[in-house]
Amino acid sequence: EDISTHFKHPFGHLIDTLRSEQYEERRYFNLLKLSDVRYEKLPFCMRVLLESAIRKCDGFYIKTDDVSSILDWQMQQNQAEVAFSPARVLLQDFTGIPAMVDLAAMRDALAKQGVDPNLVNPRCPTDLIVDHSLQIDYSKCSSSGHCAGQRPGHQGSCSKASCSDAPSGRSAAVQIENTPLLCPFHLQPVSEPETMIRNQEMELIRNKERLQFFKWCSKTFKNINVVPPDINAVHQVNLEYLCQVVQEGEGFIYPDSVVGTDSHTTMINGLGILGWGVGGIESEAVMLGQPVSLTLPQVVGCKLVGTINPLATSIDIVLGITKHLRQAGIGRKFVEFFGPGVQQLSAPDRTTIANMCPEYNATVSFFPVDDVTLQHFKNTSTDHPLVVLEDYLKAIKLFRSYGDQSDEPQYSEVIEMNLSSIVPHVSGPKRPQDRVAVTCMKEDFINCLNEKVGFKGFHISKEKQATQVPFLHEGAEYNLAHGSVVIAAVISCTNNCNPSVMLAAGLLAKKAVEAGLTVKPYIRTNLVPGSGTVTHYLNTSGVLPYLRKLRFEVVGYGCATCVGNTAPLPESVVDAIKQGDLVACGVLSGNRHLEGRLCDCVRANYLASPPLVVAYAIAGTVSINLETEPLGVNSEGKDVYLRDIWPSKEEVNHTEENIVIASMFKELRSRMEKGSTFWNRLESAESALFPWDPKSTYIRCPSFFSKLVKVCTPQSIEGAYPLLFLGDKVTTDHISPAGSIARVSAAAKYLQSKRLTPREFNSYGARRGNDAVMTRGTFASIKLQNRLIGKTGPKTLHIPSGQMLDVFEAAERYQRDGVPLIILAGKEYGSGSSRDWAAKGPYLMGVRAVIAESFEKIHRNHLVGMGIAPLQFLPGQNADSLELCGKERFTINLPQELTPRQQLTTSTGKSFSVTALFENDMDVAFFRHGGILKYVARSLLL
Repeated sequence: EDISTHFKHPFGHLIDTLRSEQYEERRYFNLLKLSDVRYEKLPFCMRVLLESAIRKCDGFYIKTDDVSSILDWQMQQNQAEVAFSPARVLLQDFTGIPAMVDLAAMRDALAKQGVDPNLVNPRCPTDLIVDHSLQIDYSKCSSSGHCAGQRPGHQGSCSKASCSDAPSGRSAAVQIENTPLLCPFHLQPVSEPETMIRNQEMELIRNKERLQFFKWCSKTFKNINVVPPDINAVHQVNLEYLCQVVQEGEGFIYPDSVVGTDSHTTMINGLGILGWGVGGIESEAVMLGQPVSLTLPQVVGCKLVGTINPLATSIDIVLGITKHLRQAGIGRKFVEFFGPGVQQLSAPDRTTIANMCPEYNATVSFFPVDDVTLQHFKNTSTDHPLVVLEDYLKAIKLFRSYGDQSDEPQYSEVIEMNLSSIVPHVSGPKRPQDRVAVTCMKEDFINCLNEKVGFKGFHISKEKQATQVPFLHEGAEYNLAHGSVVIAAVISCTNNCNPSVMLAAGLLAKKAVEAGLTVKPYIRTNLVPGSGTVTHYLNTSGVLPYLRKLRFEVVGYGCATCVGNTAPLPESVVDAIKQGDLVACGVLSGNRHLEGRLCDCVRANYLASPPLVVAYAIAGTVSINLETEPLGVNSEGKDVYLRDIWPSKEEVNHTEENIVIASMFKELRSRMEKGSTFWNRLESAESALFPWDPKSTYIRCPSFFSKLVKVCTPQSIEGAYPLLFLGDKVTTDHISPAGSIARVSAAAKYLQSKRLTPREFNSYGARRGNDAVMTRGTFASIKLQNRLIGKTGPKTLHIPSGQMLDVFEAAERYQRDGVPLIILAGKEYGSGSSRDWAAKGPYLMGVRAVIAESFEKIHRNHLVGMGIAPLQFLPGQNADSLELCGKERFTINLPQELTPRQQLTTSTGKSFSVTALFENDMDVAFFRHGGILKYVARSLLL
């Protein structure tokens, strides 16, 4: 549908046509027609915001003032509040289910009013990926045995939820008395395919009810795409399948952009697509057509110069840039990369850097589309109309060319980073935080031998540091010395997001074999990929046979060397180590390496990138300068140095883009098109209204739309009691239900009334589609400090009776008596992570307003979105200065013509004023209607 036909568009004069013999004509808003010199000085990410504001300008959600503010970004940054309508919404299932339950409930409410329920659909294109349901009921470990299914000596399955020996939320192995060190759940051997299948079966059985609801959503709602379970993780699907760079809809083409409820949403900025993470209510609001509100951010330009060190892997580069930005103090700003060094970064490098935003506290890290981005999309064989994409982005100057520096944007500040300063490191010999530059490895190891026993030292006397112990292995004689490598393990569990480091290891192995180098047979080598995907791309790229020739055989999938599940060293090696009291070494590419963890006789352990693990295995020692000393000698007696066999970044990038990524994308698309057998066979209702099951404890029709009428007139809040009297910095963790359901909680009592046992409670996250559970879990934190009771815990005072009750039970009694509720709080109410039920829960409890000294901005938006008034004490005032004890009855006068930031009179017997924190007319409209859900519902009633 053409948006320009609904009303006279304020920027209709900017509409232009993209023409070419290679494709059909496309219309777009040509921002160059603004003829404003400020446009070409905007950072590229701000140009995306501007295009959206112009295209979506309707005078209500987005106004011409928003366009003017973005154009004047240099003067308005950190000051002006603007609205942004992203092109699409990305949901994972934990946040997706309450959003879709709300839409299903809205259909019910409208049907009761005689309105066609089929009118209720997401207004913004939405993708819902079911990827947060998998739990590890069965797992396995190589080397010391494969775990899966049942614990030795136990009947029935041993799951994460029920295994008393496995610490909650941890994946590290646990030592049980008189048993070997095994995987976290101490399970018996099962082959990898069976392990995967059994976990998937458990996932589907446990979540069948939720999956049936999602299946109904996929068939019933327009504008939503549901990606079924067992396809891929949400951020990978977003990168590999959903992203378009340029979208097409409503008669126009426009830049892709996204807001998502997954913490990895920012990865997409690496492909030139603007996107960031939001909370559940924000995403739901965007689904319903409301823009995201944001303060125009500062944009830090990160200029990359210099040439990447040949030995630096992608992980080195990513961590180096992350460290540099962390030290720069980015603090909630946008980062945009530019400079000649950007072209040396592959698309996976860029997405990994963008994914690290939380590590350096940036909102987004944006890489504008350039030739590298285009080549990536060509290699992935997508359905993108790449000619259209390139022509359009160049037409509105959203395509980056690093050859022409005359059009450099103006940034809030510029940070320059020389890529040649990134030096490859290893970590060790005892702690992962002790980093050692590869060029200093030999010197550092000798220092460790000299130092006293401690975090790094071994205290080996000078005269014993040259000790060499001869020994026999498989009929041949070898020598061990301090620094000799006896374990070398390539483990991809920490490197799956970027295949380049594993490919670099394989390409190095190929060159080493071709150069005639070998690994000594007594070194315990192994290759333990994190998944079959890694083996697939190593095999596809043709490097797996060369890894095998260097004795790096795939021994299985799962946690092995990193948790100490290494096969025993040869007795002759152990005897030699003990005889010479040698500091023998292990080198692995995992993320943990405490002293003696790999093997009790291996005292020095280093974490290294996969190619360096292979290199040190070939060298046979860590006491080597890899720049100046040869790794070994070939069959002709010629020295071979690391530089002779190290694959260039160009080689790695070429293999990664042209072979690996193309193959992975092809497989993903095939799986997306076929779907799983279970999903395809899963039955769901065909009706426009969802058939709610009254016995269900997972999905329940919420009461947001009770008493929905066409006309809504907000009433003053009269005679309200405080449900809670809170202090400063009450976070969303204190408010929102999260984690496991405590056995003595109000939610537990409800589930027990439904004849569920504690083992069947599951978590609040799994039951987000049941408002009865989530409301009972609101304010259920054991860390809640409520001044009404004077102690910590999820309790409050029911003021009329003087009884101390669970917060929910008190709220329920107030509602039964028809008494409205408020919350009193101090500074920074609602700080912390964005959580939708931190506003939904209080609303369903009957809370009409929160009076606080200050609010966290996002949570304030959530309260308004649910129809709760965020009221702020006047400057210099608070509950104590006004001598409020929290047991008063409050009356808050709401005028018929409510305006943004209006002062309201509050009475408790004495009067004081508060400021209503409605920032604009849109906020006021949402509050007057009782929240955005009712606002949208009433718009369909009229």
